[in-house]
Amino acid sequence: MVDVWLPYGKTEICTRIPTQNFLGLIEPKEKPGVSEAMAEIKRALKEPIGSKRLGEIVKPEHKVAIVVDDATRSAPSNLMVPSVLEELNSVGVKDENITVIFGCGTHKAVARDDAVRLLGDAVLNRVKVISHDCRANDLVYVGTTSKHGTKVYLNRVFAEADVRILTGDVDFHYYAGYGGGRKSVLPGVSGEETIKHNHAMLLHSNAKTGVLNENPVHEDMIEAARLAKVDFIVNVVTNSKGEVVKAFAGDLEQAFYEGVKLVDEMYRVPVDRKANIVVVSSGGHPADVNLFQAYKGVDSALKIVKRGGVIVLVAECPEGHGNQVFYDWMVKFNDVKAVEKEIKRNFVLGGHKAYYLLEALQNHQIILVSSMPDYYASNIFKLKTARAINDALNEAFKIAGKTAKVWVMPYGNFTHPEVQASEE
Repeated sequence: MVDVWLPYGKTEICTRIPTQNFLGLIEPKEKPGVSEAMAEIKRALKEPIGSKRLGEIVKPEHKVAIVVDDATRSAPSNLMVPSVLEELNSVGVKDENITVIFGCGTHKAVARDDAVRLLGDAVLNRVKVISHDCRANDLVYVGTTSKHGTKVYLNRVFAEADVRILTGDVDFHYYAGYGGGRKSVLPGVSGEETIKHNHAMLLHSNAKTGVLNENPVHEDMIEAARLAKVDFIVNVVTNSKGEVVKAFAGDLEQAFYEGVKLVDEMYRVPVDRKANIVVVSSGGHPADVNLFQAYKGVDSALKIVKRGGVIVLVAECPEGHGNQVFYDWMVKFNDVKAVEKEIKRNFVLGGHKAYYLLEALQNHQIILVSSMPDYYASNIFKLKTARAINDALNEAFKIAGKTAKVWVMPYGNFTHPEVQASEE
């Protein structure tokens, strides 16, 4: 037997797998965080990629808009924004001419407590800080994307600024391929109509994690950010502990693509074959705080499980399902086709998760080991459940057979496995 420990909430649980069934562990090639994150961000600002330094782009009289992530993301805005402000001040830009905009997309406005956590009191007391409202009646139309016909409406303060700066973090994203860069414009500071038109393209076969080439969602986001005339970006790549590994600053596209390379280096893992059973932990707290977040682990497992195979998802989910739209769509729709129609008709953030889960359940069985009540897990989200991980594994062997091969992925939310051989 092989004992494997998996993150579960703030603790770990152990599963025992027969040696002859065990294919191995699939883990990311994590890199340590830098010792001084602020110093690393300042280094990136001094050595911009494909761009002049920020201080050479702005003039003292310019009005500057800086987009930062809202409370649903974990980018270290509290480190990036002060570094950017310092650079702006050094060339004579006054604090009263700078506005920081929370790029909320379709999310609600950022509450004061969250704003303090995300930016720190010092920044809030220095410059004007606002939350983007995708339904505001003063959005500015800047053009229509040529390839996908998305009408781009933007936040007025952002659109009318002389210099536009984006901040964020580069990581994997379900349908944009990667987060970061252009995503701070669309969805970040775009109108609701713009966001819905763009996000409805998630149904496209290339709109998936780790794919940029011919991904319509990404192409559309890039074009929207070009129409927005972004001047400069500051993005970071973090490890699974949330520590800054490296910062990238400069050109909207070039700096972003350098970040993408590092994400791939750390989290893309080549695998030689698929398994009948994949045991996946989302990575423990906070990745498994609810089912909405923890589902990323299933998304990773789907890449390495055979058709008709079993996924055992280990995720504590102390906060339950985590998203009302996800819940409502799972109650309302029974099959993928119905969800596809609804996404095309009226995309609502959260609905995409129902689409992915129902699609996964078409060809796979998913057994959830969590603290969620069985009623929700089984009746609403259509998952099998087990109280203990070894019970789940026994059940998986019953479904897949005694000789079933097993991969184990302890950090599913952060791992992007890729099967090298075309083996099904």
